[in-house]
Order: sequence, then C-alpha cells, then structure tokens
Amino acid sequence: MNKSETYELARWVVARAKKAGADDVAVNIARSRNIEIGCRERQVETLKESTQNSLSLSVYAGNRYTTHSTNDIRREGLESFVTEAVAMTRYLNEDPYRTLPDPKYYEGRESLDLHIFDPAYDSLTSDERVAIARRIEDAALAESERIISCTSGFSDSFYETVKVHSNGFEGDRKGTSFSIGAEATVRDDSGRRPEDWDWRTVRFRKNLPAADVVGKLAVQRALRKIGQTKLESGRYDMLVENRAASRLLGGLIGPMNGRSLQQKSSFLDDKLGQKIGSDELTIIDDPFIDFGLGSRLFDGEGMSTERRVMIDKGVLKSFYINTYYGKKLGMEPTSGSTTNLVFDKGDKSLGEMIEGVQRGILVTTFIGGNSNSTTGDFSYGIMGVLIENGRAVKPVNEMNISGNLSELWNRLVMVGNDEYVYSAWRRPSMYFKDVHFSGV
Repeated sequence: MNKSETYELARWVVARAKKAGADDVAVNIARSRNIEIGCRERQVETLKESTQNSLSLSVYAGNRYTTHSTNDIRREGLESFVTEAVAMTRYLNEDPYRTLPDPKYYEGRESLDLHIFDPAYDSLTSDERVAIARRIEDAALAESERIISCTSGFSDSFYETVKVHSNGFEGDRKGTSFSIGAEATVRDDSGRRPEDWDWRTVRFRKNLPAADVVGKLAVQRALRKIGQTKLESGRYDMLVENRAASRLLGGLIGPMNGRSLQQKSSFLDDKLGQKIGSDELTIIDDPFIDFGLGSRLFDGEGMSTERRVMIDKGVLKSFYINTYYGKKLGMEPTSGSTTNLVFDKGDKSLGEMIEGVQRGILVTTFIGGNSNSTTGDFSYGIMGVLIENGRAVKPVNEMNISGNLSELWNRLVMVGNDEYVYSAWRRPSMYFKDVHFSGV
C-alpha cells in the first residue's frame, strides 16, 4: 500500500466512524520493520525481524472517548471494527475535556526535510548486519584477557505513518534508526565482575561510529571499574558524564508534564516564570534538528511543533501541555511530550572540567533509586570515579546521592561542550558543587 492509498484508507475510516455516530475521529495507520542481530562467543545468538501494519482509532462521541487498534487493515475487516469501536464508546462515562485539538494548532506546520529517513535503508543486507555485529565483538574480545563475557549487537528500524483527523488534520512521516553496541563483563581480582556497555543510535547509517571503536570502549569502560570501592560519606563536587545525565534530567522533565501539574504531583507547580536552577541551566526543546532522534514537524496530536525555550538561565519558561490537560488546567496547549532537548553548552570538555576538580566524584552510571515528582526529593545509587587534584584516582561504587532537585539544579556550576548526540535528550556533561554522597 503506497502513501496515497494509505491516506485514502484513513479518510474512509474517518467517514465510516462519523457515519456510525462518532462526533470526531483520529486515525493513525503505521507500517514498521525492526531487525536485531546479537553475537556472543563468536556465534550469532540473536536474529530477529518483525514487520507490522497497524491502525489505531480514537473515537470522540457524546463527550466520551476510546482508543482502539488492529493489525487487520483490510476494508472488509475494518467495517465491523469501526462500527463496534463507536458503539463501545457509548458505554463509558462522559469526560468533556476529551476532544481533538483546535484546528488552529494544526496551522503553521514547517515544510522541512529533517533528515530522519535514510534513503539507503533498503540497500542494507542481512550479511552486512551480521558482519557489523561480528566486528564489534571481535574488537571487544581483542581488548583484554580479563573478559568473562561479551555481547555485541546491531539493530535497525523503519517506520512510516499516516495520520488523519475528522477536523482537518492530515500528515505523514517516515524515519529510520540504526544502533550498534556491546556489553562486556570482566574479571576483577577480588572476585567481582564489573560490567559496562557502549551503544550508539543514529538516524543515518553513515553517521554510526566505527564498529571496532564501540566494541573497544565497552570493554575499556568495564576495565575501569576494577577495584571499585566505597568512599566516606560527605559532600563532594559531582561531575556527571553526559550519557548518564539523562537520569537527573528525567527527574526534572517529568514534573513539567501537564498530567503531573493537574494531579498536583509536580514540585514545579506554580513555578512558571520563577528560578528553579542556576544560570548555567538552559534547556531548549528543538524539533527541527537535522538527523535528530526526536525531530518532527507535528506531535502525536497533530499539533505543529515549534522551538521552545523550556528553561532559560534557570528560569522555568514553559510546560509540556497536551490538549486534554490544557483544558483541565485552563492552559494553552504546547505539546504533551519532548522532541530534541538541547542545552546551552559550555566551552570545556569533560576532561577539562575534571582538571579543575580538587576533590569530587565523576558519576558514570546511576543505579536504582528514585525521585519524588511531588516534592523533588531524590536518592540515586551511583558508580563512578574519585577525582583528586584534577586526576582520576580510583573507581567507586555502592554509594548514593540524595537531596532535592530544586537544590541540586541550583548547584550546577558548569556544563560541558560534549553534547550526547546519540539520544533525543542531547545533554552535555555537568558539574555540580557540594553534593551529598552516602558511602561508608
């Protein structure tokens, strides 16, 4: 089914649902393909391929709302599916806040090629996929005799969607992604088994790093954990490696969601326009980054995306508000989810920031713990490296950081220039002063 035929089917479903009694309808038709290769002990351990066609239907009828999905997208099967979906909606309680977005939010959609679909995707063969996974494993195994186990992998995905609403929205998009990586466990003389990983995800295959580099880095990261120990409890400067920083960022972004605000489970409630972090904290939601893993021209509701400053020099400027919670809160909808999060970057690399630390801990991994979105209180387990006089001294583990996120983000004194481009949350490494660590 080509794109034109998919649009025709979506419009037919909309008309069918309206005829069955729906007030409004949203239809999303998707096609996807996912492939995963895994190698272990120089053998192909995992070889998976899945393809899927699906149709999702959102029905709005008499102030009631339901969602339905099916993998049978033949018209003869969809006739009863649509009719029954509308009929079932009538049994639910009314919820006057459930509506499609006002059509004005569909306007102003940018016409850009965001480079999220790799036109060379179909040329990639199964043999090439397996060969890449093998090269990753070979490079990893050649790195050290301390390796106990190593798993390497290659995966890729393709998706294409068409979305049609009964109140005027129509849009489509397609994208690809490619991931490579390895996980390694090594032998510690104390009997422990430190492990680590290195995985990278990009939109275009050509932007993947070299396979051998990824394999070697996974092992090197595991080797650096040999000899891990606890330190005395106390306050230390804290550096957070860019790839690990998503854990802290998640504790901040979650409470910016409309659902958390409406349910009074956000420590950022009533903080709009106020200072919630240091001057070093500026976060921009940018849906228009070329090759971005979160790039898009419209969101899941069909609302046109736009670049938004979420936090400006520590001042909270915006929330993530979808149509439903916008109506409940009496707030203008923005979008219910993030696209690409980017930071105002500093001018120093992680290595240069380390050189300026007299005594601190570089956090490379967060393990366990939790963050209370209502109060901002948090406690996370960490693994990392002790830094003294600008030098890495020894690996540490089984320690915790705790405190309140409002206080923590005000302790941010520097961000690096090392944007992590293998995620939609493109965070740099960060430097916090005087953070409480629990250890011995």
